[in-house]
Order: sequence, then C-alpha cells, then structure tokens
Amino acid sequence: MPSNRPATDAAVTTEELRYAIDVAAGRRPASLLLRGARLLNVFDGRISTVTVALAGRLVAAVGPAEELELAADHAIDLRGAYLAPGLIDGHVHIESSLVTPQAYAEGVVPRGVTGVVCDPHEIANVAGVPGVEWLLERSRGLPMDVWVTVPSSVPSTPLETAGAELGLGEIAELLRHPQVVGVAEMMSFPAVVAGDEVELGKVALAEAARKTAEGHAPALSGRALQAYLASGIGSDHESTTLEEGREKLAAGVFLMVREGSVTRDLDALLPLVRPEHADRIGFVTDDRLPHDLLDEGGVDCLVRRAVQSGADAVYAVRCASYNVARHYGLTRRGAVAPGYLADLVVIDDLGAFRVREVYKDGRLVAEEGRLRTAAPGLGGAREPTLGSGAGVADGRAASPVLNTVRLPPLSAADLRLADPGGPARVIQVLPGQILTRALEMAPTVEDGRVVADPDRDLLKLVCVERHGRNGGVGLGLATGFGLQRGALASTVGHDHHNLMAVGVDDASLLLAARRLQELGGGFVAVADGEVLAELRLEIAGLVTDAPLPQVRERMRGLDDAARSLGATLPAPFMALSFLGLPVIPELRLTDRGLVDVGDGRLVPLRAGG
Repeated sequence: MPSNRPATDAAVTTEELRYAIDVAAGRRPASLLLRGARLLNVFDGRISTVTVALAGRLVAAVGPAEELELAADHAIDLRGAYLAPGLIDGHVHIESSLVTPQAYAEGVVPRGVTGVVCDPHEIANVAGVPGVEWLLERSRGLPMDVWVTVPSSVPSTPLETAGAELGLGEIAELLRHPQVVGVAEMMSFPAVVAGDEVELGKVALAEAARKTAEGHAPALSGRALQAYLASGIGSDHESTTLEEGREKLAAGVFLMVREGSVTRDLDALLPLVRPEHADRIGFVTDDRLPHDLLDEGGVDCLVRRAVQSGADAVYAVRCASYNVARHYGLTRRGAVAPGYLADLVVIDDLGAFRVREVYKDGRLVAEEGRLRTAAPGLGGAREPTLGSGAGVADGRAASPVLNTVRLPPLSAADLRLADPGGPARVIQVLPGQILTRALEMAPTVEDGRVVADPDRDLLKLVCVERHGRNGGVGLGLATGFGLQRGALASTVGHDHHNLMAVGVDDASLLLAARRLQELGGGFVAVADGEVLAELRLEIAGLVTDAPLPQVRERMRGLDDAARSLGATLPAPFMALSFLGLPVIPELRLTDRGLVDVGDGRLVPLRAGG
C-alpha cells in the first residue's frame, strides 16, 4: 500500500507473505474464496463483480472469476452482495460513548467498523498516563483495531483544573507505543498561532516519531489558519460550514467530516464529499452517545447518510477506510486488494448500507447485526450490569481510574452569585452544536444575589473541581436549556471533566452534586429534593463497565426526566458536558470562572468587564 508514513502497527510475518504469494500464484489453496462479490474498489472508484482469495489474514488475490479459479479450503458464493473494506473511524473519543472499548466494539463492529483512531483525551484529563494505559489495556483482543493518538491538551488550557497533566516527556514516551499513531488534536489553537514553544514542541515530537500531529481549528480562517497549519498540523475535524471546509481543503488540510451526537456537520460539508478530492476527506464521529451508536451506528452512519444524500457510494466508503488509513500511515488497511489485511464488510443493500457480515483479519466476526463471539469482558462468562462495577478491577491498570470524584465540601454559600451591577455575560447553548454564543442579559437579582429565572430561560450554571486538587467553584448563567425546575448534573465536563451542573434552584444543584459524589460519577436529574434519574459512570466518572443497550436505557430515562423538568434540547446532558470546554468559542465556564475563548482569558460576570 502506498503510504506517506511507515507502519505503526504490527507487521505481517514473512511466512504470511509467502502464504499469500503462493495462493495468488496457485501453489497453495486459499483459506477462503469469496465468489460473486460486487467489489467497491476504492482505487478506481468502480464496482465490479470479482472473486477474492484470502490467505489467512491477508487478501491474496482479487479478480474476475474466470481468472481466479483457485483451490480453497472453503468457498462462499456472495451472490452479488457488495464487498467493501472494513471501515475506520478517523477520530473518536471512545469514552464519550460512556462505555468501555469492549462494549463499544460490540456496538459498532457488526455495522462494519473494524478500526478506530481514538483520542483518549477524556480519561487522560482525569487519570493522566495511567488512564491512557487503561484504555490501551482494555482494547486488547477485540475484533476491532484501536489505534491511539496521544492527548496533546491535558489540560487543554491554563484556565481550568484537570485531574492530571501530560507534558512533553509523557507525550514522547507514549509516542513510542506501537498502538499510537500520532499526537491528538492540538486544541490550544491560539497558543499554536502565537508560536508557543511548548505547543510547537508537541508537533515536533510527532514529526520526530514520524507520526501525525492532528488539528483542532474551529472557525479559524485567513492568516490565523495559515499560521496554525504552518506549524505542521495536518488535519481538522471542526469545520461546520461549507465555506470553512473549502478554505481548509484549499490550504492542504486533511478534512475530517464529523457527525457526532451534538456536532452534526455532514449535511453542511456534503458538497465536498466528491471523488475529485481524492484522499483529502475522512469521516469521523468524534463524540457519540449510546443511543446514537445503537440507532444510527458509528462511522457507518456517515457512509449511509452520504450515500442516501447522493454522494458517490464508493467514494463515501473510501472516506471511511482508505483515506483514513493513508492519513495515519496504517499500512495494508482500507482497501480490498492483494497484500491488504482481510478486513471485509459484506453489504446486502448499498443504499441503506445494511451490513450482513464482517470479517476481521480473514475471520468472520459478525453477522446479521451481532458479534459471533462476545468481545472480551462482555457476554460469555461475565455479563456486567449497570451500577455493579463488574469487571472494573480487571487488569493492573484499572485502579487509577476508580474513585475519581473528590468534591470539596459544598454549601449554599458556595453557589451564591453576587449581583454584577449591570448586564451579565450569559452562555447561550445552540441546539445541535458545541459552539456557544456570548449574550448580554439583565440578571434577575434577589437580596443582592443573582438567581435563576426560568420564565426567561435564564439558569444558574456551576462548575465544581472534582479531582481533589483545589476545590474551585465557577459560577455563571446559561440560556437555551428550557428547564422550569430542578437541576441536571454531570461529571462528564469536557475537557477537564469537572462536575458541571445547571439548574433552577441552589438546593437542587447541591443535591445533584452530592449524588454524583456518592455514585462515583455519572449523570443525574433531580427536582423537589428527589433524584429522578441517574446513570453511574464508575470508571473515571466517564465510563461504565456495562453493555451499550443498558446504558442507552438509562440515558433515555435521564432525557425523559430532563424533559419532564422542561428541557428543550435534544441531548441536554451532552450539551451540558461541553459548556466547560474553553477551546470552543465563544463563552465557557470552568472551575476557575467564565472564559472568553476568543480572548483566551477569564472574564467577570458583568458584561464589558
């Protein structure tokens, strides 16, 4: 496979290569012969009927049936079903699915996903290097490849308190791991544009390791974009408009088209998903919640929706396979061709992208929507349930990710928000986006302190440092949730993952925070002194060791509870989790206070201050 970088994953052996060559030459029988397949050829963009000969985990030969009359240990007639390479998600935070890599694989592999490039940024912000090691350990033995990019922003800015730090030394050490393919999204884009020595050092480490430096450049344009890319960063997954995508493509960016649970950019960028853009487009999910993974799928969702919207089917598959593999230098992956690993997807209906069978390394691992053998740690001998914590202690790297919610003592006094004496800065939540808008509104004041005003959809927003480091409490105001009573709270708070809570009254906010402390992390909805719904996330306050369907049901209960409180957002807990992210415009709240993302500074509640 032509590649701009060397392989970073385990190479095939000489014996495997000899086996494939012998099969192709007719000297040995194929391990499996797939006849009558309508192959989606990502190289020439065509669909043609072929026979595919496998030699163990390698594809040995592909060609018309009359040219491949080979002996085989086993043969299958696909009878005109489509055959495509296994899909590869180019950028995902597995932790955002709220489940372990095992449970994630059970959800996406039957849909044709045979590999993901994961940025374990979330668990690294809680547990540092041990958190990354935990994810690597729990990714072993899956019917899916999990490659890792080293989190580059732990913490993402100096304006927040994370549970750990990853400096240049830690990044350099992690880059040596064979499962690591690059340095993850460089989120401190203002620092990169300013030429910050530490940020540029991270890019230099990736280049020295001959691996990628991934980008994060929301709304960057013109000279700022040029400066960001001049650092050597080569990709971006934050484009939300067609104009932004076009500018970045023209500047040489590997444009990652994203369709997450909150951030849904495919429709806006679909005109760019064209064969003329060759290897410059990749498909990614970034952050997907359990219900979306189970109802819509992983990166297969982008392929399906692109095809149904009129995109070229072969090119859509290429964007979720060969292009991603080429970008990261993943040799022998992303295509069905001689010498490639036999990661194959059999598709009954191309328009619906309905997957019938999935092969990983030449073995049938899923059929008719189910794994043939449960991923390690799920199904089989152990079936964990929500709240049980079953399996959490498996593996030596598990303990650093447990008992991570360490809140300071909280009282009503900690939530008092003083009258700013004029218009207040307010964070406006935008449905379907992680971007926010900075508004100015007159606060509602009682007895000299600001209170929530549900009649105006003006709610109190709280961020509490939960790593046991300084006990900071940030306070602000938010609009867009629609809550009429109670509170919602979460220990998923990108990227520092401090406790985020939004509510109508202080008593509900305190109850929600204290319940999350008892759970060891998760989501909770409360009102009138009662817990209405909850989901325990016992691993780093981010993940549960339970199957996706169970987690989906709990999330549905939480969303129902939020709606009963008046919430109008389609995914209120996901929206809440992003309100502490100080690298996405415009206004955010961390444990240190309100952050003006554009200026990269803490600002007071009073507008104009």
